[in-house]
Amino acid sequence: MSIKSFFAIPFAKFATRKVQKWAKKPFETQEKVFKNLIAEGGKTAFGKDHNFDKITTYKDFKKQVKVTDYEGLKPYVDRMVAGEEDVLWKGKPLYYAKTSGTTSGAKYIPITKESMPTHIKAARNALLFYIVEKNDASFVDGKMIFLQGSPVLEDKNGVKLGRLSGIVAHYVPQYLLKNRLPSWETNCIEDWDTKVNAIVEETINENMTVISGIPSWVQMYFEKLIEKTGKKVSQLFPNFNFFIYGGVNFEPYKNKFESLIGKKIDYIELYPASEGFIAYQDSQTEKGMLLQLNSGIFYEFIPATEFFDENPTRISIKDVKIGVNYVIILNTTAGLWGYNIGDTVEFTSTKPYRIKVTGRIKHFISAFGEHVIGKEVEKALNDSIKGTNINISEFTVAPQVNPKSGLPYHEWFIEFENEPENLEEFAEKVDASMQAQNIYYFDLIEGKILRTLVIRKVKKGGFHQYMKSIGKFGGQNKIPQLSDNRKIADVLQNFLVEA
Repeated sequence: MSIKSFFAIPFAKFATRKVQKWAKKPFETQEKVFKNLIAEGGKTAFGKDHNFDKITTYKDFKKQVKVTDYEGLKPYVDRMVAGEEDVLWKGKPLYYAKTSGTTSGAKYIPITKESMPTHIKAARNALLFYIVEKNDASFVDGKMIFLQGSPVLEDKNGVKLGRLSGIVAHYVPQYLLKNRLPSWETNCIEDWDTKVNAIVEETINENMTVISGIPSWVQMYFEKLIEKTGKKVSQLFPNFNFFIYGGVNFEPYKNKFESLIGKKIDYIELYPASEGFIAYQDSQTEKGMLLQLNSGIFYEFIPATEFFDENPTRISIKDVKIGVNYVIILNTTAGLWGYNIGDTVEFTSTKPYRIKVTGRIKHFISAFGEHVIGKEVEKALNDSIKGTNINISEFTVAPQVNPKSGLPYHEWFIEFENEPENLEEFAEKVDASMQAQNIYYFDLIEGKILRTLVIRKVKKGGFHQYMKSIGKFGGQNKIPQLSDNRKIADVLQNFLVEA
């Protein structure tokens, strides 16, 4: 055991006790965050426009600040990007995290000197909880890799601009710099294929102990390692015992990952967003991720079933219930107010407050009133592959409203690594799970409005080819796992296994 790993354990115990202290006082913690946000926000253009001086309670806040999204705040963001100070938050931001917008093109999400440390601390604390639970910090002696976007930043009127993962790359603690891979030069490579090949070369003979990234891109890295060496990942990296991920539900990919790795390992789920680091997994035995109540974010929640109503219920942490699907709303020290990031979550615990991400409020299928959400699709796949050797690389689902013949149906595009022996039987299992979970879907099948789902086999590497074809290959880009239109499905027809 090195000095570094020896001292990591007592430090981890100290840090996690501090977290548990505020986690045990959730309402007081959020009230303190709320008051600080209103006090500081009142000095800004947004605060003056929305009468922050009249806000003393959450009820007051809801009257003055409506729920919005990036398009709603864009006029303020445009003023900030042009160089104006004290617009959404005091002064100027430290960074803009650049993300892809749906209607506004590129989005520029502000990150401030108050919000930036919360991103770093949350990621660190996730590792510290793992150290305490395992009473083992030996992984800090090995090499660590974080598959991420380029750390090269642009300048936007005196504010640095880049992808969140590239910004975070500038904040690796000094004591971990020697452990970090890939090299700076490799991390700056823009072409994803070239970058992953370079990462393989740099890591193949190293003692890799921590690997992190979006599962689909880490899977590509693992496959290239195996292709080059003919060995499983655990044979190459015997001290690699846990994987850190975020951005997607990992369960559908788990069989495939463990096949590539060659052994069972632990997993640490994170919920980072450009808008704020929302939650992280603090336990290997409890379900869900610990909601970050002390990170400069005041949370609101709207039941997903009401979100598109004229006056939906809008509540704070005090009134949430376990098992309800909520749209999560943020108010942050980066100056985002009543901000809908588009995600839906469900509480798995209220002592402490833990959540799981259930999908995207815009990523659903209700072409016939079925209200199918991401959580249901993922569970149907998980139910159907459990106890089998079926491995799934990637998938997405879309409605087929106008088939050439017969009733409409849901069309599932799946790229299998190990495919089922009988695809029709597999489809029946998936459909049975969908019907058991969703009464609306069940009624539509029973009422002969829909036929049971159809699975299309995407050829191996097909989803990567699709992402290349739309210019979103690699980095932090993810494929929506379901959508209410055929924008993705129609292009994927070009990447199917020929019948």
